[in-house]
Amino acid sequence: MATNLPPLSAIRAFEAASRHLSFTRAAEELGMTQAAVSYQIKLLEEKLGFALFVRLPRKIELTEKGLKLSGQVILAFGSLRDAFDDIVDQDANHLVISSNTTLAVNWLATRIHKFQALNADLTIRILPYGPSGIATPDAAVLSADVMISACYKPPKDWLFHDLVPVTFTPMLSPALAQSVGGIHTPLDLLKVTIIDPQDDWWAVWFSDAGYPDLDLSHLPSSRMGSQALEANRAIAGHGVAILTPYLNQTALDTGLLLQPFDIISAISSDSWNISYPQSNKNSRKVRLFRDWVFAEMRQDGLPIPISPVMRLSGDRQTNIPSAEAALLTG
Repeated sequence: MATNLPPLSAIRAFEAASRHLSFTRAAEELGMTQAAVSYQIKLLEEKLGFALFVRLPRKIELTEKGLKLSGQVILAFGSLRDAFDDIVDQDANHLVISSNTTLAVNWLATRIHKFQALNADLTIRILPYGPSGIATPDAAVLSADVMISACYKPPKDWLFHDLVPVTFTPMLSPALAQSVGGIHTPLDLLKVTIIDPQDDWWAVWFSDAGYPDLDLSHLPSSRMGSQALEANRAIAGHGVAILTPYLNQTALDTGLLLQPFDIISAISSDSWNISYPQSNKNSRKVRLFRDWVFAEMRQDGLPIPISPVMRLSGDRQTNIPSAEAALLTG
């Protein structure tokens, strides 16, 4: 017949007292008063129906039954401590980063080796996410230690800081531009395939370029769901994509992509951001990664303060205007 366990607080007090053979030292270890430890031991003895300690002047000793029980209890608590130590050690050295696809591919993947070199004790895992992880982030995304996302607020009560502003402009391969005699005016872009013409960023950009009434709705849709994928199509010469310069700078610098105009549109209210649960605010690994991201982006010329203040997120945004939704999937 199964026996109900005594209260865990009483067992815990007994384990500490039996190791130290002192109620005073047990109380110090447990952050309790000596009287509280003595009371817990008394409750346990009453529950068991026999004495566990012999109270002598200035000391205590285990009874025969107390000695027999203490060995098993100390062993059990030792196993529990080892289990918690193992999981804490493993967690402390394993950093999981969830990131939207474009930043994961175009930024993290090309720089994370520098962070790894500075923090060789950390094991790093990056979880890129696409459209399904945006409006309602799944468990894998939310269980990450730190998240970098685009254009939507982090989960409620997470700490966050804005990183990369939402800017965009057309880009295409130099060979494609040359094949149509060059791109000299915004309307020359219509000589090539518009990658995802239904993306509202196009309407914003053409309006900024002086063509507010230009209609692209008749063009075939080709939604990729990720800037990284659209950039690859543009690099392959399949059309012109509307992309964020900062996150495609390497392709521009190496000549894989051409930015034909200096006109760069922006959505001032949104940006990529870095965030994490409040429970991770004192995590060493999160702090190291966060500060490294800040330093890298500051080195790139982004206006990130020397001592950035992480803000507390309110309710997560779920109804996102279509013009901004284009960036959500990265």
